Amino acid sequence: MALRTPLYDEHRALGARIVEFGGWDMPLTYAGALEEHRAVRTRCGLFDVSHMGEVTISGPQAAAAVARLTTNDVGRLRDGHAQYALLCNERGGIIDDLIVYRLDAQRFFIVVNAANAQRDVAWMQANLTGGTELRDESATWALMALQGPAAAEALGPLVQRPLAELPGFAIREDAIDGVTVRIARTGYTGEDGFEIFVPARQAAPLWRRVLERARATGGMPTGLAARDTLRLEAGMLLCGSDMDDRTTPWEAGLGWVVKGADFIGRAALEPLRAHPGRRLVAFQMDEPGVPRHGQSVFRDGERAGEVTSGTKSPTLDSFIGLAYVSGPSAAPGTGLAVEMRGKRLRAHVVTKPFYRRGGAKEGS
Repeated sequence: MALRTPLYDEHRALGARIVEFGGWDMPLTYAGALEEHRAVRTRCGLFDVSHMGEVTISGPQAAAAVARLTTNDVGRLRDGHAQYALLCNERGGIIDDLIVYRLDAQRFFIVVNAANAQRDVAWMQANLTGGTELRDESATWALMALQGPAAAEALGPLVQRPLAELPGFAIREDAIDGVTVRIARTGYTGEDGFEIFVPARQAAPLWRRVLERARATGGMPTGLAARDTLRLEAGMLLCGSDMDDRTTPWEAGLGWVVKGADFIGRAALEPLRAHPGRRLVAFQMDEPGVPRHGQSVFRDGERAGEVTSGTKSPTLDSFIGLAYVSGPSAAPGTGLAVEMRGKRLRAHVVTKPFYRRGGAKEGS
C-alpha cells in the first residue's frame, strides 16, 4: 500500500487525480497539467512535496561528515545558506541529488528524493564519521513548494519577516499563523519560489492558508505532471530517469558540483574527468513526436544513445528531451534522430536549459 502525505485529504477535497509515485499516493493534476504549468510560469502554483526525505546531521564534526558524504564544497556554506550536491558511491556513480542547508556550524539539514530516501538514509548512516548524529526527520515535516513569479507576493503577507531579505538558496525560521516553519528560497521549476517546511501535524491548515493567498494572486494547486514539465524546461534532472548509480557527474553534466576534496567516490571520478564516455545533451525535435524514456537516439545513422526524459513543452510549444549520447561531444546544432514507433524522427541538440526565468527561450 502506498504511503500518504499529511496533505492527502486536502488533495482529495480539491478533486485531484491521485497516482502512485515513488511509493506515495500523490496528486498528478487538479485543474489540468497544462493550466497548472502555465500558472507557475505566469503567476504561481502550490505543490505538495511532503514525500521528500529530510535528514539532520549534527555534532561537533558535522561539517566534516557532510563533506565526506556529499560532492560539493560544504566548507563554503555560511549559516542559513544551501547548496546543490550529489551522493556518490565508491565508483563515482550518483546515488542521489540533494540540497544541503547549513543551519549552523554543527547542524546540517539535507533534503533527498522521495524514491531514494530510505536508501539514502541507510547509506549516510553507514558512512557517517565520528562526532556526529544523523536523525531521519522525514515523518516530522510536511513540505509545500510555492513557485512562480507571484510567489513572493502571495507568501509575503503570511510571514513575519520580509521575503526580500531571504536570498536564493537560503533558509530561515519564520512563522505562519503562529506556527514555526522553515522557509527556503529554492525550487524545481526554474522560477522564483519558496519551499516551506511545516510540522506535519500542523500542515493542513497552513496548506489551506497558503493556497488561499496563491489563488488571490491568480495561482492554483499544482500536481506532479506540471512539476515534471516545468523541471524539464528548466533543464533540471530527475534522479532515476536522467541519472542513477551507474552515471557519473561528468556524464550528467553535473561536474560543477564536484568540488569537495575527499568525498566518497572522488578517487574513482578523477580519472574519468577528461573522458566521460557519454554525455547528457538537451535536444529539440524537428518533427512532431513526444520523446520517451528509453527510446534510441541516432547520430549519422548510428545508434548513439537513448532518451532519458521528454515532453511537449507548454512554454516553447515544441517537443523537447534529454538523452545520453556517446562518442564525440554533441555541440548545439548537431543533428540527431529519435526512434519512435519504428520511425526515426529528426531532432537537434540545443543549449540547456530550454527555458530561463523571464521567458527567454533556448534552442528555438
